[in-house]
Amino acid sequence: MVFGVLAMFGSVGLLSKTLLQTLRQMMAETPEGSHEQVLQVVVPGVNLPVSQLAYFFIAILVSGVIHEFGHGVAALREQVRLNGFGMFMFVVYPGAFVDLFTTHLNLISPIQQLRIFCAGVWHNFMLCVVALSFLFLLPIFLFPLYYTGAGALVTEVVEGSPSSGPRGLFLGDLITQLEDCTVQGVQDWHSCVQHLSHNRQTGYCVHTAKLQLSWTQGRAFKRLDGTMECCGNNSLTDLCFSYSNNVESKLFACLPVRKTIEASRTCRTNTDCQTDFIPSLCLIPSLENQTRLIRVKHPPQTDMLFVGYPSHLQYSVSLTNFVPRLGFLHPDLPVMLETFCNASARGKVDQ
Repeated sequence: MVFGVLAMFGSVGLLSKTLLQTLRQMMAETPEGSHEQVLQVVVPGVNLPVSQLAYFFIAILVSGVIHEFGHGVAALREQVRLNGFGMFMFVVYPGAFVDLFTTHLNLISPIQQLRIFCAGVWHNFMLCVVALSFLFLLPIFLFPLYYTGAGALVTEVVEGSPSSGPRGLFLGDLITQLEDCTVQGVQDWHSCVQHLSHNRQTGYCVHTAKLQLSWTQGRAFKRLDGTMECCGNNSLTDLCFSYSNNVESKLFACLPVRKTIEASRTCRTNTDCQTDFIPSLCLIPSLENQTRLIRVKHPPQTDMLFVGYPSHLQYSVSLTNFVPRLGFLHPDLPVMLETFCNASARGKVDQ
């Protein structure tokens, strides 16, 4: 009862804050992203993938049954007769109900009635706690069959996306690194993508012998956004790189990108490349604003080279932290458990 009353006032504050955020976004010239809102409306196919609809509706049904079960148990505890209970389907929305004897309910004290009314919220809260606890302990429960911490396992690649193709990512690939950012799980993957998108383009240490003079002169021109291009627009294998030497401050070279950066380490300036005995320079890809060249390591396969907006890379694959220990184990089992636990934790809480 105490939790129900406090949750009621807390929900009013939460809804008020969400309303203010929504109004602020509507009146701002450049609205902030909706992901910053405390509460979000779930719209299937928009911010809820269609593939997760089954989890969503099952979680709603389980949450509704637990909610009404709480009302029923509290009513029996307060000596209120329970006429019956059941489940229903309103269009596509599943639900549950309990039928209490109204006369008994009106005869008990207001405190007893409040206990019955608040029992559903309490049971939904406990369901959320159980789901989050199971989600937190899932690596321990699945330890005999799956291990974590080795990288992010690819469970799905969007067909036709930048991550697909002969040298792209495939189901079962284990991503271990994005440029110089180590990936030990899905959270690291998202953090690395955000880090690469908000920081300057990474450079690569290249031996000066690979730089041919014919590639560096007279071919650079300025794009509309002010960045420089020195390769043909139709080139699928070459990329324009910028660098500096002791003579000139900024030069450009059109180089075959895979051969140029293969097995080379990352850098920011020429100073980062002075550890080798062979003279090396730091070559930085000359790309359009917000566009990045990202080297994705997924051994033992050849590195995938991505050129484009980092967000396109981020949402073109589905990943999981759990790597099967045995070949016959399906990587989707932990994903299904995680998705259902997340959906149950976000189940409805009625007042």
